[in-house]
Amino acid sequence: MRKVYLIIVLIIALNCFSQNKQILYNFTSVPQSMLSNPGSDVSYNWFVGVPLVSGLSANVGSTGFSVYDLFADNGVDFNTKLRNVVFSTSRNDKVSMNQQLEIFSGGFKLGDWQENAYISFGMYQEADVLTYVPKDYAILALDGNQNYLGKVFDMGDLNARAEMLSVFHVGYHKRVNEKLILGARGKIYSSIFNISSTKNSGYFYTILGTDSVYDQVISANALVNTSGLTNYIENYSGNAGSDIVKKTLLGGNLGLGLDLGLTYYPKENLQITASLIDIGFISHTKEVESYSYKGYYNYVGLTPDFILGNSNDLLEEFNDAIPLDTLNTKYKTWRPLKFNSSIQYSFGDGRDSDCNCTGGNEIKYTNSVGAQLFVMSAPRSPLAAITGYYRRQLFDSLELKATYTIDSYSAKNVGLGLATTIGKVNFYILADNLLEYADISKANSLSFQMGLNIVFPVKNTPD
Repeated sequence: MRKVYLIIVLIIALNCFSQNKQILYNFTSVPQSMLSNPGSDVSYNWFVGVPLVSGLSANVGSTGFSVYDLFADNGVDFNTKLRNVVFSTSRNDKVSMNQQLEIFSGGFKLGDWQENAYISFGMYQEADVLTYVPKDYAILALDGNQNYLGKVFDMGDLNARAEMLSVFHVGYHKRVNEKLILGARGKIYSSIFNISSTKNSGYFYTILGTDSVYDQVISANALVNTSGLTNYIENYSGNAGSDIVKKTLLGGNLGLGLDLGLTYYPKENLQITASLIDIGFISHTKEVESYSYKGYYNYVGLTPDFILGNSNDLLEEFNDAIPLDTLNTKYKTWRPLKFNSSIQYSFGDGRDSDCNCTGGNEIKYTNSVGAQLFVMSAPRSPLAAITGYYRRQLFDSLELKATYTIDSYSAKNVGLGLATTIGKVNFYILADNLLEYADISKANSLSFQMGLNIVFPVKNTPD
């Protein structure tokens, strides 16, 4: 029982992030843009990411409330603020998390016989969390059921997942003709740990019958799957650091994935892109432990408070009716599938430039405007965002991208990205939701990305 509580608390207490990287997507002066679209219009003779600093990203988002709502120094008691948050949110409000650290990366152009093709590769570590607000559980924890006669509490409100993994990947990118670029990326996932509880159901209600007798019913069908954690919960005597490194290097629960992408030019200055990221799964077979609550219990009595601990007989009846089962059965999880698409119109003559230090093609246009759609699969309903953006080639070595995003976290998300290549050194920094930086505690979402690469761009002489 203690282990179940520990896992549930861990899921609910984790800070959380969003996986949309709208500034990086199609920002082709950054090699890492190929991770969001393996068919991006980029080309270098070769590039190599500086290990551990070529790609750092962290995003945080929540709907329905912010950190300020809970921890503002405004003289309001914390319990009151907590109640306000609980009762102002719905079961569809969520907090979500994504963090990535690129361990190494690189890419190179293939030989002259296939000069329009490109290979890229690398490894990154990722943490991914999504949890919905368990509103009915929170109401029961705060108030109990005495004042909610007739209300049906939804046991399916517990819906969360959390995972840390490493990803090894190899991508192939080819310019089919002047209008079309196609790309694909194969992935091997190695899960370090996983917690998943997304298919719970059941209900709990209390009604008043005759002669002040209360009728209370619990119907539960709950399952919490875990992998990679059992060794650390009880009597662990090993080296956690060594274990995590081993799991990172393909020693964890393994899976396979695929990314697909394309870039298409209906006209020279009109571009359409699309990608599907993380078409894949992980098979959990090592250090697997699952906890199941399944059954039906009906209590008829004089007290409306469902406090099983007041009676050993009641507690025994409940445990017999809805037992906790610990299982060691393998299970499979699917990676959150991401879809990206964009349309971009370019203008402004940039052909007097001597070279393009940010990509493989001659700079023909100094300005671009566009729109991007992002959709990610989620347990209840897909997460979606739409972004409008403006790109500007300030100099041969400096490019800017400004974005405005509307999603379930915010309707006023302004972002800015800068990428520069000086000599062979490519550096980029991207930040989101800039309007909230005056007081980030009130922000519903934040995003930050940066990285450092060594690049050898393809140089073309203008006509």
